[in-house]
Amino acid sequence: MSDRVREILSWYASDNPGTLANLYRMLNSGRLAGTGKMVMLPVDQGFEHGPARSFAPNPAGYDPRYHFQLAIDAGCNAYAAPLGFIEAGAAEFAGQVPLILKANNSDSLYSGPDPIPAVTASVEDALRLGCGAIGFTIYPGSADRKEMYEELRELALEAKDAGLVVVVWSYPRGSGLSKEGETALDVCAYAAQIAAQLGAHIIKIKPPSAHIELDAARKVMEKAGVKTDTLVDRVKHVIQSAFNGRRIVIFSGGAATSTEDVLEQNRQTALGGGFGTIMGRNSFQRPHDEAVELLHTVMDIHASTWPK
Repeated sequence: MSDRVREILSWYASDNPGTLANLYRMLNSGRLAGTGKMVMLPVDQGFEHGPARSFAPNPAGYDPRYHFQLAIDAGCNAYAAPLGFIEAGAAEFAGQVPLILKANNSDSLYSGPDPIPAVTASVEDALRLGCGAIGFTIYPGSADRKEMYEELRELALEAKDAGLVVVVWSYPRGSGLSKEGETALDVCAYAAQIAAQLGAHIIKIKPPSAHIELDAARKVMEKAGVKTDTLVDRVKHVIQSAFNGRRIVIFSGGAATSTEDVLEQNRQTALGGGFGTIMGRNSFQRPHDEAVELLHTVMDIHASTWPK
């Protein structure tokens, strides 16, 4: 065990040996093994955005097995997907890559201001399929946020009792926020804090913008001299907000964009102290070899950036 992985595991001393073993396995899988950094492949977009929007750019992606193989070929720390995709490949790829079962999901057929994900899988499903973790989305800022928090509380308790890792997608969204506020620095930092307070081992958020949504937060941040100019500065504040860096925070890859934009964003989040990325559309919508090359470059960026 590397010193860095040992340090990270020490932050979760209240967890049972099963959970720590699964977290250890994720931290010691793939090309980033032992560095304390993580690059994961999430493929929940078929459920969230629909099949054509997700897989038509690279039709190989309609086959769930493609994504297992991509995660393995690229050397990802883990592969995350909803129940159906995991079921379609769990036996064929058993033990070859750590799995995260996405336990709640939304669809894009409803476009109201306060979407609420449905619970679509269970801890029992995760154990049956050999997953080491569950994933769960919350929408801070939604009128229905309390229901999501309570669902996560119950599912996280069951998952931890079963020795699983809890990964939380903390995505501010809903009638309580402006569209710009969904990625505002103060809101993203708050979202990271909420996920940590709800017991997440790993927190996934969007890279924060320089916008400040809440007047009360702006006043305090200006007085305290919180830096907001660069993405590096903003990521540092988010990491600080996640128990002063004692919870793993990884950043989403977002919508498909250019290779250089992907790499630059990862340089900035790595320099800010981010633990890595969970990158879906920017990888699986590219041809296989191009996706593997991109993921390897992203991994190299995180592996070479402090803290190792």
